[in-house]
Amino acid sequence: MGRNTRKRRTPLAAKAVAGAAALAVGGGGLVWANFHASAHEENPAHNRTRSAAAQVATIDCPDVGQELSDVPDRARGEVDGELATMDSQITEAYKRLATTRRAQAGDPRFVENTILGPLKDRRKAIIDRIQLEINRAGGRADDDLDRLAGCQGQPAEQPQNGDGQDGDGQNGDGQGQADNGNGAAGPFAEDFVDIKDVRPNSRDLENGLAADGDGGSTGSFTTKCGVNENNLFNSDNLIVAPGVDNGAHHTHDYVGNQDNDAFSSDEDLANAGTSCQNQGDKSTYYWPVLRLQDGTQEFDAGDLGGGAEGNVGRILKADEAEIRFVGNKQSDVVAMPRFLRIITGDAKAFTNGVANANSSFSCTGFEDRQVTDKYVLCPEGSRVVRTSNFQSCWDGQNIDSANHRDHVAFVRDDGSCPDGFRAIPQLQVRLVYDVPTPTVENGRVQDPYAVDGFPEQLHKPITDHNDFINVMDEDLMNEVVDCINSGEDCQ
Repeated sequence: MGRNTRKRRTPLAAKAVAGAAALAVGGGGLVWANFHASAHEENPAHNRTRSAAAQVATIDCPDVGQELSDVPDRARGEVDGELATMDSQITEAYKRLATTRRAQAGDPRFVENTILGPLKDRRKAIIDRIQLEINRAGGRADDDLDRLAGCQGQPAEQPQNGDGQDGDGQNGDGQGQADNGNGAAGPFAEDFVDIKDVRPNSRDLENGLAADGDGGSTGSFTTKCGVNENNLFNSDNLIVAPGVDNGAHHTHDYVGNQDNDAFSSDEDLANAGTSCQNQGDKSTYYWPVLRLQDGTQEFDAGDLGGGAEGNVGRILKADEAEIRFVGNKQSDVVAMPRFLRIITGDAKAFTNGVANANSSFSCTGFEDRQVTDKYVLCPEGSRVVRTSNFQSCWDGQNIDSANHRDHVAFVRDDGSCPDGFRAIPQLQVRLVYDVPTPTVENGRVQDPYAVDGFPEQLHKPITDHNDFINVMDEDLMNEVVDCINSGEDCQ
């Protein structure tokens, strides 16, 4: 497979050690370190009783980026750069953690005194600069951001067995998961469920969808943009980390706009080509790739964002990528502004919590059964389905916000938008994959599939997410709105 090879600069945050087992992003998250290789460097008998806690350790840092709500436009570049530097600090703390096992064993205060304490001081200095940049640009920074400076050391969520060996002598993670080439960073057997064991209609996916009724907008508009036949891949994220090489720390599929990387301006997007059949749609639609952890060495096997950060195996392209816009239960919809940015789901939901988790998995023939926190095992003849329904209420003013969420919202339970927000066409992305069904036996999973993600998220399915920047021309957007409001199904 190919990739986007546009020449790009490399900021500090991208200069992490390529062989690190994990990187943290957005100024927060868990840094995950696998210490199995040094499990026997000291007396094995002495270490055996504490190996579960010692072999795998984490550093839990508050997510500063998610706490920023008032960042003036002219300060966002500087703030994004500061958050990227904060990422590099956490990476260095991880490296220090992973290479000082002997010192940690001899000094119970070593991690606190030599890793967490200095890390807190460095994070506080960056937070102070962020506050200054926000205030200097006319915003008002939270005076209490210093509370986010400190990080904590924690035992791993998935400690290893005894001396780091599983029953058949392979490296294990304590849950029967062999190392699939990513340092045993998941997924695990517990992350999979037979679709037949999922209760029908157990997850309400109806919010914001078109519905019958005098007040609703019941039409739809489908745009056909292919399944990334052009092999456009990169590990950037133009929405969250503009100007930062490898800002996503995992690889994305791209359909629609063909000039999408961290350094693309709105003008670049507007002037780019598109894979969409309707050339008026230059929007960018992108999502983390799905991989089969079968030992395949992909084009990014040695790269940051790919194998160097635990995202390993064969990239699976979707057989189908259905991109559809629908209406609102209570009202007509209004046009989206050009260059509106929307993220649905949360790539860090495993550490941030599930408040923003949104995407779901299912199987063809069973799509009344949707699950957010599990990968699905589909029966023979059925294919894996990933579904994302985007926020469909807009604040009427902004194309983005400091935390990339506050300018859009989901509908209320009755289908109406929150006060001050207006209904816009709801983007729905349905991806269908032909995935060899993993084997799960006796608490072990073989040849699992998983979405790309930050290694500290352990490839949990709840971290699936989807991204969109609207780059439709005015005529096409008006056509989308007219179709939806008139109850027509257009494409």
